Order: sequence, then structure tokens, then C-alpha cells
Amino acid sequence: MQTKPPKNTEKYSWTQHAIYKLRQYGLSAQRVIRVINNPQRKEEGIVEKTVAVMQPTSVSTKNGKRVWNSEIWAMYTSARGGKVQSSKFQPKADPPGAEKVQSEIKNSKFQFLNSANRQIRIISAWRYPGVSPQNNPIPEEILREISELSD
Repeated sequence: MQTKPPKNTEKYSWTQHAIYKLRQYGLSAQRVIRVINNPQRKEEGIVEKTVAVMQPTSVSTKNGKRVWNSEIWAMYTSARGGKVQSSKFQPKADPPGAEKVQSEIKNSKFQFLNSANRQIRIISAWRYPGVSPQNNPIPEEILREISELSD
């Protein structure tokens, strides 16, 4: 079965290696994006400044414990890229009281200026047969940065 390779968007960018691995493991681009958006486990990637996320394929319950036979992993990094959609949101000169307005914008969920020019670069994706051991969890600082990306 031939599938179309995923296209780069403003939010997601795919490496050739990731596209090859999608084909090799029979994964869809949407499934990998779902793993990135809703991981069960997040760890530091083996490459500097990368994040590895995991989601089990099918979960069943035995004796009150969640059990699965295989996992889907994705490795990505936060990259600068994409374009700012509109320059009308960027003030040219700071009017009086601009600091208060800017702090309100930073605290709100509408973080257009921060999220518009960030892009998730998907480096690789793979299936792991079985349950992988837990390694280094991600530090809190990086988790906060990732959550800002997804908001």
C-alpha cells in the first residue's frame, strides 16, 4: 500500500529520515502527531536538545494494571521556523503602559507571537516491540517550554 509522504506545515516539519521510518513501520503522519500531542511518557532524546515521546499501541487491563505489547515512539525538536502571519500585532513603538499590556498577553492563552514562529521538527518515529524501560525523564524547564509550544 502506497501512502503519500507528509507535507511540511507551519507547525510540523518532517525530516527525510522520519518519512522513511513512517513507511518502514507502517505509521501514518497523523498517528505520529497524535503521539507527540498526547504522549504517555516523555524522555530526553539521545540527541542533544531533542525529546522522545511514547504512546502504547493497544492497552488492556490485567489485574488492575495497564498492559500493552508494543509502543510507538517519536523524536522531535523545537525549531525556529515558519512565518509570522501578520505584522499588525507587533507594535512599532512602545506606547505608555505597554509593559502592562505585554505582560497580559504573555499570561493569556493567546500567545501568537511566541507560537507562530515555532515549529516542531519531527526527526524520527519507530515501533518498539514490547515495553521499553524508563530512562531519563525530561526536566521541568523543558516540559514548560514544550507545553507553551502546544498551546
